[in-house]
Amino acid sequence: MKILAISDTESKYLWDDFSKEKLSKIDLILSCGDLSPLYLSFLATFFKGPVLYVHGNHDAVYEVSPPYGCICVEDQIYVHEGIRILGLGGSMRYKDGPHQYTQRQMNARIRRLWYSLKRHKGFDILLAHAPAYHLNDEENLPHQGFQGFLGLMERYSPSYFVHGHVHLSYNYRVPRTCTYQNTTVINAYERTVFEFPRNTP
Repeated sequence: MKILAISDTESKYLWDDFSKEKLSKIDLILSCGDLSPLYLSFLATFFKGPVLYVHGNHDAVYEVSPPYGCICVEDQIYVHEGIRILGLGGSMRYKDGPHQYTQRQMNARIRRLWYSLKRHKGFDILLAHAPAYHLNDEENLPHQGFQGFLGLMERYSPSYFVHGHVHLSYNYRVPRTCTYQNTTVINAYERTVFEFPRNTP
């Protein structure tokens, strides 16, 4: 399964210079937040599969104008063709506003998912806006990662952790991908494509 992950800045390749062929081989779109709802709605209009999203810290507009034709997967496990996707959006709390959480608040969100995690026997992809703590995050509070994400990867060993928030255009030393134990970590800034093996009977 070919997955397009997007985050933080609208891709001119997909929006300004769009053609349907650019999405023809994509099976699933994952949005990590801080993107215009019009952009997500545009992609959903021309895409044959689902567009799943979590909120970024700049997505307050979604409250009054959510992206049309897209599916919010916040605080749940969404299953697509056997792939279990856990959504946990938002960033570290650095000022008043929606979609911002302290470490304690994010840990509480994770704890509330215990039954869903048990029922689904874990998950395959963690879809988030923020990175994990001290895993290609930054020292400043707004761009620090969440400690709870490390615990999720350590306990459930998902195949992928996909996030945004840390702009690759700001820091060339931040890698697009890395690994944490058994998990491939992907920074989805702007756009990137990765493949998830399909289950075979």
